[in-house]
This record gives sequence, structure tokens and C-alpha cells, in this order.
Amino acid sequence: MTQTTRPASADVEQAVTHRPNSTLIVIYLSLGGLSFAVLQSLVAPALATIGRDLDATTSAVSWVLTAYLLSAAVLTPILARLGDMVGKRRILIVVLALLLVGTVLAALAPNLGVLIAARAIQGAAGAVLPLSIGIVRDELPREQVSVTIGLLSAIFGIGAGVGIVAAGPIVQSLSWHWLFWLPAILVVVALLGVVLGMPESPVRKPGRLDLVGTGVLAVSLVSLLLAISEGETWGWGDVRTVGLLILGAVTLVVFVLVELRVQSPLIDVRLFRIRGVWTAHVVALIFGFVMFGTFVLVPTLLQLPAITGYGFGESVSSAGLLLLPTVVAMVVAAPIAGMLVRRVGPKPPMLIGGVSVVLAFALPAIAHGELWQIVVSGLLTGVGIGMALAACSNAIIESVPATQTGEAISANTVVRTIGSSIGTAVIAALITANATPQGLPLDKAFTIGFWACAGVGVVAILGAIAAPSLLKRREAAHRLGIQDIDELAV
Repeated sequence: MTQTTRPASADVEQAVTHRPNSTLIVIYLSLGGLSFAVLQSLVAPALATIGRDLDATTSAVSWVLTAYLLSAAVLTPILARLGDMVGKRRILIVVLALLLVGTVLAALAPNLGVLIAARAIQGAAGAVLPLSIGIVRDELPREQVSVTIGLLSAIFGIGAGVGIVAAGPIVQSLSWHWLFWLPAILVVVALLGVVLGMPESPVRKPGRLDLVGTGVLAVSLVSLLLAISEGETWGWGDVRTVGLLILGAVTLVVFVLVELRVQSPLIDVRLFRIRGVWTAHVVALIFGFVMFGTFVLVPTLLQLPAITGYGFGESVSSAGLLLLPTVVAMVVAAPIAGMLVRRVGPKPPMLIGGVSVVLAFALPAIAHGELWQIVVSGLLTGVGIGMALAACSNAIIESVPATQTGEAISANTVVRTIGSSIGTAVIAALITANATPQGLPLDKAFTIGFWACAGVGVVAILGAIAAPSLLKRREAAHRLGIQDIDELAV
């Protein structure tokens, strides 16, 4: 494994001693992460409105989501690696500036082409999470690291929930353009805070950007995610879908082979051999699936006409508000998970998260005729997501050197993005396959969908069980020369 010329522990100690206000750092990073996460989901409930306003077809307007997804998946590992190389604060400023430009451009977009281009620019902010977690590890006192990372990790789930909740009222009260103007305010505050109130960290991993690996990974991720995103529209047996899936899989293998041979890899794939890392990736993949599974299933069920006998007849706004318990539960669970990590390591909160999400989907799979069942399911989902995502990020930083935080967390972010895409595609396919000729989802579509998410959630439990114990994780960390986590558990 490539090592920096300076001991990571010395760098981290130096970084910690000269940071004036860790609270402000956390606020600025949280606002940046929240704005990106909100923008990820905020437009989804408004796609029909945007399509009508811009005179675009359903398939064309879906690229408002697809462009964002593809851009984030490709640019996240690149920008995170640059952060490790030249400075996380410096790259974070670039990322937030791009997010601001893309958000303002989207708010002003006169046509669909400009809006899609703006969304692609916004996708660069997918690197906010790995850069932020790296900054927290470098800058904050050790006793604050696990809780703060837990909060930042959960913000991506929280932001997605806030986006779903807020979209309806914003569109109904203002216009879809305000879906971008309001997050732009958050981005401005975060950008000014990082520029004016956050010194650069000295923790670096010098090297060159792996251009060959970057190109191969871009082809792989675009192929896989495009096939997953468009598979329902094109048909899963269509030559385009199958061809892209094959191309994505082959180029992913090529990427691994390339990264094993270059001196400065984009992502050190050897990190995937570490038990604490690959188990965190498995859990992140599953939670990406179930998180967006619930954001598809629950609003759809709530908004179906009550005359169906199983729908609740809620408006877009009221359906969104019924997801608030999920968001609140994430906010509460994330810092609790961080505190648990300090005392017992990431494995227990990861396991609690897996069990919670399985119960969350098993309940409505058995019965979803009453509103309280949906609310309780949402609470359990929020607890599960808050616990697991916080634990995954902490598990990774306890398993890799500080100089590789960005690339390791970026890989976890991409894995979760892939899980989200798969979850959205699978649930949409299940709903489509169990609908009336007029396209109205049948009751069994939701039962099958909830059971599918519960079944997938079991894999997260298995991943958590396979994760190393606190003692084994500490022993592995010391073998790798990781010294900045000694005081995380007391």
C-alpha cells in the first residue's frame, strides 16, 4: 500500500491542534452535504410538472435524474482522490462552486437541455461526503470524530427524505424553479464558510491522477448505471440494456487490473481486501437499495386513491409530510450510532440498522392497510438508515490510513449510489409488473415490493455479522499503521 512521506498520525495531530472552531466546520460541511442530498431527490416528485412546463416527454425528462446520477458516480472518486492529493478544502471549494453554478443554472433553465446540463454539473458535488469526512478526520478532536461522521453520513439519507417531503409544497406554492433557488441558499452559506472559516489540512497523499483508471471507471459506471436507470424503459432484454451491462462488468474487471498495476491508483482496490472495508461496502449497497425503495413505495401507496381499497388518497404534500418521521428518526439515530462506535465499534450499530430495516419492511409487507403501519415502518426505516450509514463511514475510516480517507469513502459513496439505482429500478419494475392495464399499481405490488426490500435487508444483517469485532478492527488498524483512532473507543 502506498504511504505518504509523512506519518498520518503526525499530520492529524498537527491538524487538530490549530482548528479554531470545530462547530462551525461541522455546520458548513453539513450544509454542503444537505444541499447535495436534497437536490438528489427534490426533483423526483416534480418531474411531471417540469415535463409539462418544458414540453418534454416522460422519458426525456427522466434525464434530469439520470444526468445527476451519472455525473455524481463518475466524478465522486476523481474529486475525492484529488482532495487526498492537493488538499480536501481546496477541492471542496471547487465542488461547492460547481454545485452553486449548476443549481443557479437549473433555476434559470429555459429548456430541458439546459436543465439536464445543469444537473450534470451539480453531480460533481457527490464528492462532498468523502471530502467532508476526510476534513473531519483531519481537523476535529478525536473524541468528536465518530459522532460527527455519523451525522454527516446520515445527512445524505436525511437530505433525500427532506427533498421528498419538501418538493410538493414548493411546487404547489411557488414553482419548480424554486426547487433549485432554495438549495442554492444553503450552498452559498456552505461555500462562504469553507472559504472564510476553514484552513487547509496538511494531510496529503502526493501522486498523479490515474487518467487511464479514471477513463475505464467512467465507462464502467456510466454503462452500469445507464442500463439500470433505463432498463425499465428500454426493456431488460433489450440489446442496449444487456450490452451496457456486459460492457460495464467487463470494464470494471479491467479497472481492477489497471489499479493493481499503477503506482498511484485512483482507488486502491487493495483496500477492498480489508474486512472492515468490504463489509461496509456490502451494507452501504443494501441500504442504498432499501432507502430509495421506501422513497418509491411509500409515496406511491399514500397517493393512490382511497377508492382502490388500499390507497390512502393523500396529496403530494401530505404524503411527503408523512415521511417526516423517517427523517426525524435518521437525525436522532445518526449521532447515537456515532456514540456507539466510540464505545463498541461500528459493528453493533451496523447490525442494529440491518435488523431495523428488515422489521421496517416486514411490517407493511404483512399489513399496510392502516396509516399507523406506514408511520411505524418509516420510523424503523429512519433508525436503520441513520445507524447503518453512520456505522459504515466510521468502519471505513477505522480501517484505512488518513491519507486514503477520500478514495475509500468515495468508493463507499459510489457503491451506495449503485444500490440506490438498483433499488429504484427493481421497485419500479415490480410495480409495473403488478399493475392494471391502465397502469394503476395493484395491492400485491406493494406487498411484493415490501417483502423484496425486507429480503434484501437480510443481506445487510449478514454483512454486519461478517464485519470485524472492535478488537479485530483495532489489531488490523495497528498492522496498517493507523494511529489516529486509538482514542475513538473508551
